[in-house]
Parts: sequence; structure tokens; C-alpha cells
Amino acid sequence: MSTTAQSYLVGLIGDGVMPSLTPPLHEREADQHRLRYLYRPIDLTEIHRPAQDVGQLLRAAAELGYNAFNITHPCKQLVMEHLDEISPNAASIGAVNTVVIRDGKFHGHNTDASGFGWALATGLPQVPLETVLQLGAGGAGAAVAYALLDSGVRHLILVDPDEQRARQRAAALSQNFPNRQISTATPQQAPQLLAQVDGLLNASPIGMHHHPGLPLELTNLEPRHWVADCVYRPVDTELITTARERGCRVLDGGNMAVGQAVDAFEIITGIRPDAVRMREHLLQMLEAGL
Repeated sequence: MSTTAQSYLVGLIGDGVMPSLTPPLHEREADQHRLRYLYRPIDLTEIHRPAQDVGQLLRAAAELGYNAFNITHPCKQLVMEHLDEISPNAASIGAVNTVVIRDGKFHGHNTDASGFGWALATGLPQVPLETVLQLGAGGAGAAVAYALLDSGVRHLILVDPDEQRARQRAAALSQNFPNRQISTATPQQAPQLLAQVDGLLNASPIGMHHHPGLPLELTNLEPRHWVADCVYRPVDTELITTARERGCRVLDGGNMAVGQAVDAFEIITGIRPDAVRMREHLLQMLEAGL
């Protein structure tokens, strides 16, 4: 077990973050490493600040002794102009979800992408990656699309209710992955496309407690498909439950939630946490209804 005299004060900046499970997830793991680690949400709704104030909040918190931040909706893109250095993958994705202060400078990273890449490799090892259908091309969608292509997907089909956003995302990804095929489709076309793909990834909000239901009609879903979800509250979304019942290999959203937290924790502390232990803790908190 690691020991250190260093203490850490970490913040989570975003809208509606008070109920987030990320603070206790980080703090419990830090306890296991005997780290002095305090993680506090900075909820824009609670403090009546617009997302555009994220730069001011970063600088003020740094003056008060914060060491690092996680950044969530709707600040992942807005925060970038306030940073001194951005990691290559975060720059390619166009979003930052982890900021570390070192020597008075703000360093931005994206662990959504690396977290999903880890989740896919560990939770669905050796699944076919020739063609994948992804639902949702927003903030989370940008990161997981990057991760899918980085993991070896040859043809990625993006679907989003905002068809222009899907096309813009496809064009941006093509710049980073010129040897891959990245296309778009309409939500109406998505159910029929299942017959042509190996896997399905939901990066839309459909399936969350306040957005229940299935993100698409699953008539063409077969046991040969693998299915992944970014939603983790609930961890067993209707999509995951239905896919499991159909005999598909599945990856629930808790895997990505843990993967991004593991990578953020390591960036902040320099210590690689125990991913299995963190997932067990997350599932305990979800089961307890936290």
C-alpha cells in the first residue's frame, strides 16, 4: 500500500453534479492508498454560475489550493481555451474532462476516451470490430467514437438526432483516422443498420433514469452482436438488459465510468488505482441508491 505526505484537493465542475458518485469513488480509493484526498463538487446550478465562467472558477479554485479538477457537462469544450497545455488525444477529441495544476499551469486531459478504451478491452475482449453503429455524437459520443477507432474499428457509423452534428463529428474524426471509414445515418435508418454491424454502442442519454427506454428498435439484434452503453444510472439499462436476454455480449456503462475515474485518479496522483475495487464500490453505491 502506497503512502505519501502529499495531500490532494480535487473539484468536479459542471451542471447538477451534487449527486455525482465520482467524489466518493475517488475518496474511497484514495483511502486504500493512505492518501489525503478530498474531492468536492462545484455545481454550477447551486452557485448560480453559467458554464462560460469555468475559466474563472478554475483560476479561483487554484488560488484556494485545489490540485486538480474533473470537468463535465456543459464545460468540456468551454474549458479548453483556459488551459496552458492539452494532451494530444483531448485536442483531437475537442474536449477535456480532467485538469491538473502543476507549477501554476493548467494541463488538460480526456479520460473518457481512454476509460472507454480500457472498458472495451477488458470487458469485451476480442469482439469483432469491423463495423460498429454508435448512437449519439455529443460530448460523450466524441470521446467514445475516438476510442472505438483507436481500438481498431474499421467502419464507424454515427447516428444523432442532430444530423449536422453527426456529420461534423465524422469529418473531425476522419482527420485523425484517415484510413478508417466514418459515415453517418439518420435515426430512422439505425434499426435496419443493425443487420450490417458487429456491435452497437449507445452514447445517447436514452436509458437514464430520467430518459427511460430503448435508444432504437432492436428487432434486428442477434446473439452475434455485442452491445455497450455509456449510461450507468441505472447500470442495467433497458438496452443492456434486452441485449443480455438476446444472448449478446454486453458492456454496461459502469465500466466506462470506472475506466475514466481510474485514469483521472492516476493522472492526478501518479498512482494506478485498483479498477476492480473501484467497480465494486461503484456497484455498491448504485445498489444502495446513492
